[in-house]
Amino acid sequence: MIRVLVVDDEPMVCVFLSRILGSADDIEVVDQAHDGAAAVEAVARSRPDLVLMDLRMPGVDGLTAIERINARPDAPPIVVLTTFDADQYVLRALRLGAAGFLVKSTPPESLIGLVRVAADGHTVLSPAAARRLVTASTDSRSARDRARQQISTLTEREVEVLGCLGEGLSNARIAARLHLSEATIKGYVSRVLEKLGCANRTQAGLIAHEAGVGQR
Repeated sequence: MIRVLVVDDEPMVCVFLSRILGSADDIEVVDQAHDGAAAVEAVARSRPDLVLMDLRMPGVDGLTAIERINARPDAPPIVVLTTFDADQYVLRALRLGAAGFLVKSTPPESLIGLVRVAADGHTVLSPAAARRLVTASTDSRSARDRARQQISTLTEREVEVLGCLGEGLSNARIAARLHLSEATIKGYVSRVLEKLGCANRTQAGLIAHEAGVGQR
């Protein structure tokens, strides 16, 4: 079972999401929270496999909650819930370690599949959306220079893998593109994350976009 914590300041949104996710045989909403402080407590109490996190909440907001949750050694993946009208908030959330984001208008039939993907350790962030989110930072020469300095320690193959992460590709798709085994790709991804100091694939993907790696 995929144990999910739903965090939103609107109780009806939590109820709606819980009903959708609860209709799947392999997903259980184990807790709900309506502000960031309660979300941090719920993670400690319920130990979910995945957190769906709203950003704009009274009191402790989603950004602060993400930072606090990711400070835990057993932090679960956090996927941001957004109306997509606050790009900079989403970008900050991804930099703080969020594993991706879903727009609240995601069709119910798609939400379950995306939750499964996120719980499996993959990014739920489309390449087009990622490009939009990093536009502000990639327009800055200092941001580009900083990202390019970060990737200077990577080997040529690791840069290729990083570019694929920037496209949001799974290990299987990266393996097919580079004609390598999934096990080999898994090793490359681990080394790339370690060298770049990234908590997850999404953060590495953002660096790829900022550095201009793998963009098509």
